[in-house]
Amino acid sequence: MSLVIVKTEIGNFGSVENMCRRLGADPVVSSDPEVIAGATKLLFPGVGAFDPAVDYLNRTGLREALDRQFEAETPVLAICLGMQLLLERSEEGTLPGLGWIPGEVRHLRRPHGDELRVPHMGWSPISPVSYNPLFDGAQAADRYYFVHSYAAVPSNDRHIVATAEYGGTFVAAVAIGNVTGVQFHPEKSHRYGKALIRRFVEDG
Repeated sequence: MSLVIVKTEIGNFGSVENMCRRLGADPVVSSDPEVIAGATKLLFPGVGAFDPAVDYLNRTGLREALDRQFEAETPVLAICLGMQLLLERSEEGTLPGLGWIPGEVRHLRRPHGDELRVPHMGWSPISPVSYNPLFDGAQAADRYYFVHSYAAVPSNDRHIVATAEYGGTFVAAVAIGNVTGVQFHPEKSHRYGKALIRRFVEDG
């Protein structure tokens, strides 16, 4: 198995790599499109703003490499901004996302427009909406660490895996085919996130 962590200018790839190594995996951290295209599994972390991340993918050839992996149905776990990039567009910017999941990314806001302190930072439980093998064995009391100001809004509910609450319900995890995206940071979510990454790394 070739497990590759996609290295971008603003990714939190170091902490993801450390978690994988604690689990006994030997990931390759790379921004080389050829390495990305040859992976059998991909971890796609990200922090920061939507447009700079899209611009980096576009000018480095990573976008084409990722698209090929999506078409090949390679397992992908996208984290935080990485998850948001799976969608078509974001209120945060103007550049088009990968578009693997139809929908957009919207700023967090209360249902009635009241002020909401953002970014959402802290621990929150999630509520499963549909089955996903990465959440096998997860319990209702499990909590995950979030740091974000935007959240995914898929066009079709069938892509929603789990939701969470912060001034209202938002999407905490999405999936399409072999691709799963999580808004939280599993690499910072202690045993709960460790279990999720373990299932991704060890499955298959």
